[in-house]
Amino acid sequence: MEDVLDLYAREYDPSRPVVCFDERPCHLISDVNDRLPTEPARLARYDYLYTRHGTINLFGVVEPKTGRVDFEVTERHTKLDFAFAMKRLVDELYPQAERVLVVLDNLATHSKGALYEAFEPTEAHRVARKLEFHFTPKHGSWLNAIELEFAALTRQALDHRIGTSEELERVVGVYGKLRNERGRPIDWAFTSETARAKLSRLYPKKPTDQT
Repeated sequence: MEDVLDLYAREYDPSRPVVCFDERPCHLISDVNDRLPTEPARLARYDYLYTRHGTINLFGVVEPKTGRVDFEVTERHTKLDFAFAMKRLVDELYPQAERVLVVLDNLATHSKGALYEAFEPTEAHRVARKLEFHFTPKHGSWLNAIELEFAALTRQALDHRIGTSEELERVVGVYGKLRNERGRPIDWAFTSETARAKLSRLYPKKPTDQT
């Protein structure tokens, strides 16, 4: 926990950006009947009936110090999907960085080994050398700042039925563009010192003095 919190407390360094990564499922749902449009003094109305079109994956990245976000829609979230997401992080999102410090959870697919399953060894090694993983503790996914972005995205952009992956890409693309234009960093106030005070029960107890 303190390893992740210390990352958030670092001074901003564009050559070694700290980014938070995770994925979340998105259920594709469409209306059965056409919606009734808005009218004066009346909101738009829609039928409670809907059609499911399966589940799709959404990768999310946020850089807490700058507020920069990026979202990518994929069919699945396998090891190969993770590997390509990490390559994109290195080559497209942060090509000038010496190393990207990534906060993520301990999901089985989140490993540098996935790079060697997706790419030739030389390419996998090149990408792996630019990545430094920092894992949140078990049951500590709330320490990953991307969860704040997913919550905001859900409230502000995914609060309606979305039936296709193309529509999902459009919605998260618009949200991401507006978020990046505003450029508001995340004000992370929970520090290691705060943790030691509020979560003292989780720390090892000091041995009692023997007389």
